[in-house]
Amino acid sequence: MRRKPSFFQRNGLSIFVLGFFLLFWAAQAVTGWQVYNEMRAEESATALGFSAYLATGNFLEVTFENWESEFFQMCLYVFATVWLRQQGSSESKPVEGKSDVDAEPKAHPRAPWPVRRGGWVLALYKQSLALAFLALFLFCFVFHLYGSYKNQVEEAILKGHPADTFVTFLGGPTFWFESFQNWQSEFLAIASIVILSIWLRQHGSPESKPVDMPHEDNP
Repeated sequence: MRRKPSFFQRNGLSIFVLGFFLLFWAAQAVTGWQVYNEMRAEESATALGFSAYLATGNFLEVTFENWESEFFQMCLYVFATVWLRQQGSSESKPVEGKSDVDAEPKAHPRAPWPVRRGGWVLALYKQSLALAFLALFLFCFVFHLYGSYKNQVEEAILKGHPADTFVTFLGGPTFWFESFQNWQSEFLAIASIVILSIWLRQHGSPESKPVDMPHEDNP
């Protein structure tokens, strides 16, 4: 009898990427804590413990600032690939004609429950991937804004300066600079895979076209 794939074989990719996420997030927290306490030392303030640092605006701002940009680009990218095409890219549907993902879902015994349920549940499920990314973006956007403002207030108190009001802060450049510098880099990364996958290959990766496929063809 054929051996059933192990848990790791069935979930290896998600374990791999989530493992690196947790590793680098922990490294970010530790190094951010050290940098933050160096800044406090320059102002003759006492150092914060690690757990106290995790509640600061500094940690919240840098964390959600990065998550926000990731979910923003994924949301727009999922929406864009519905209608827009790039000839020869592994990330695009064919320039002409229909693709399998354009077919209307059909209920069958192994179909996801929303497909078998139909109606408004199915209509919502058909947009659920982009909507999930949109919800995650908005969640992170709010907490980035909260963390960034909180960090501004904490730094002002530390330096003995008056803090801006929330409205003044929102209308200023700091928060938007933090957002835009991340948003542009995310779209550069997306553009890289879209364009480079026209001519370059990675044998065995579903992110690449077959090695022998002509450059102008979409998979």
